[in-house]
Amino acid sequence: MDEEQVKERRYKPKKKLRKGRVILTILVVFVLVIGTYSFLQYRAGYNLAKETKVHQEIDFEGDSWSKGERENILVLGADSGAGGKEKSRTDTMMVISWDKKSNDVKIISFMRDIYADIPNYQSYKLNTAYYLGGVPTLQATLKNMFDIPIHHYALIDFRSFESLVDILAPEGIKMDVEKDMSEKIGVSLTKGEQQLDGKELLGYARFRADNEGDFGRVARQQKVMEALKDEVLSIDNISNVPQFLGAAEGYIQTDYSRKDKAIRVMDAIVSGKLEIDKMTIPVEGSYSFKSYKHAGSVIVIDKEQNRKAIEDFLSN
Repeated sequence: MDEEQVKERRYKPKKKLRKGRVILTILVVFVLVIGTYSFLQYRAGYNLAKETKVHQEIDFEGDSWSKGERENILVLGADSGAGGKEKSRTDTMMVISWDKKSNDVKIISFMRDIYADIPNYQSYKLNTAYYLGGVPTLQATLKNMFDIPIHHYALIDFRSFESLVDILAPEGIKMDVEKDMSEKIGVSLTKGEQQLDGKELLGYARFRADNEGDFGRVARQQKVMEALKDEVLSIDNISNVPQFLGAAEGYIQTDYSRKDKAIRVMDAIVSGKLEIDKMTIPVEGSYSFKSYKHAGSVIVIDKEQNRKAIEDFLSN
């Protein structure tokens, strides 16, 4: 009896050891499978974008930034051709300001028809700054008018936007369409809750043929940004994220390195749900409409009032 007990004691550790090895082997295989899948999907997305992307040379120097400060990224959306040699105007101009410590994200949208003081040029609409001198000129214009530092930029043309949406959400993105929309957007949208693919979502974001005009369009652009953020962070789309990141690497032109982009995306995912606060410039009661022969119909703003509004928005 004593000998049998000794044998049991002698073999139990071996059974535990074997069990531990089996679990470890399963974990290693699992990690390898996930890693291989993610790599292949990332490469597939990058190769897809690589076939169509045409980037321009951008001599960008971000404003100085210190650790712990908010990081401001100038996000620009333009017609096809902006990523190549053709000149274009920016329909979408946003500054995404991120406080990494608190995971606080704020979006400031700038109306494209703002009558802007463009350095080294005559005053024109704000979206003309990119046409005249690219990202550096638009950066300088925003800095001079609103005293807002720009640390990084991201530029995407609208066709690339469509592709990214379709990769991230093959079944479409749920959006509450406020009214029937079709004029000058290339698609027909029906009022109500819809699943919009990339082309439809872009059309929704660009629509302005109503009484709200560009103000309504900016509000829809912010709504789309919120929806895209939710899709990226959704567990339902986790299998699509590697290919999306690969395509974004190819489609989106930015001064971020590939490593920096990956780090920021992972920071956002690990930090949990991002809450986004939004504002539009000009703020209510700070503008009037005028028309100039050289610039057309523009929005003339009270620069000091809007500068103060931005300062308060980012500090709260």
